[in-house]
Amino acid sequence: MNKRVIIIAVAALIVLAAVFMNMRGEKKPTLYVYNWGDYIDEDVIGKFEKEYDVRVVYDTFSTNEDMYVKITSGGSKYDVLFPSDYMIKRMIDEGLLEKINLDNVPNEKYIDSRFKNLEHDPNNEYSIPYMWGTLGILYNKKMVTDPVESWDILWNPKYRKQILMVDSQRDAIGIALQKLGYSLNSVNPTELEAAKQELIKQKEMVLAYVIDEAKDKMIAGEAALAVVWSGDAVYAMRENPDLDYAVPKNGGNLWFDGMVIPKTTQNKELAELFINFMNEPEIALANAEYTGYSTPHLEARKMLPLELAGNKAAYPDDEDIANTEVFVHVGDMLREYDRIWTEVKAY
Repeated sequence: MNKRVIIIAVAALIVLAAVFMNMRGEKKPTLYVYNWGDYIDEDVIGKFEKEYDVRVVYDTFSTNEDMYVKITSGGSKYDVLFPSDYMIKRMIDEGLLEKINLDNVPNEKYIDSRFKNLEHDPNNEYSIPYMWGTLGILYNKKMVTDPVESWDILWNPKYRKQILMVDSQRDAIGIALQKLGYSLNSVNPTELEAAKQELIKQKEMVLAYVIDEAKDKMIAGEAALAVVWSGDAVYAMRENPDLDYAVPKNGGNLWFDGMVIPKTTQNKELAELFINFMNEPEIALANAEYTGYSTPHLEARKMLPLELAGNKAAYPDDEDIANTEVFVHVGDMLREYDRIWTEVKAY
């Protein structure tokens, strides 16, 4: 039996189960999804519910760490998560994820091979790529008079109280490490202490520590510079032509987000059906257009409008990301990262 026949059979069983339960007055099958904010086309969930006669409970998180705490604190029953590379690796190592049955996800064939066999999931067993991108600096060209080429500009006194810093420990500490010439994956205590001191030094220049709010504040002209992910930059630049985006030449983060199934799932086959649905070409295209993030989906990429496909923030040239690094799970040293971030925020 080929993959297409299998996925049709699985979908049919789920739909038949839903019909049977409805005839008995029982609730529809329910899928629990936990995703980043503003990270899916608003119509996609409704389309999935209608097509398969199921119910989706959709929640959002702001950082990988927030998601991890929710999953490991007990009581959650999510079926699909959208973590980043290093968090996927951590969750695999800690036995928190189910292996995905690719027979139930035939649309995985559309994923560009460049995004497979990556370090966080080398055998493509636990995750299906969703989006990828960079972390960089969104800036207002009318307010910033200096070249935006380095993380150093986020410490420039000229822009005191005009800087929006990312409220995420791995990202913020990674920026400070790269500013100092170190790896954003450093586990060297001396380097980490130096990064902490840099963040403390920067703090009096920061207008606010934010996540999703950064793009809206920049669109409104409330700040000169913000640390954002590339998709947020693409969205913000569409709304305000005075904005531009740069990946610092002395670093930057290249990241990959995936869809995974946690051990908390109550309906693994429905989760796999949802992941397959998310990789229908038209659905993958809708998500890429809505979010502004970079799709690893080959067919969706072909269908992108020229203004997005040719946007360097979304689809940078190789030389633009030559000095970027990918986060890796730092193991037990994560406790040191936790301590540093707590001390910086409390300072």
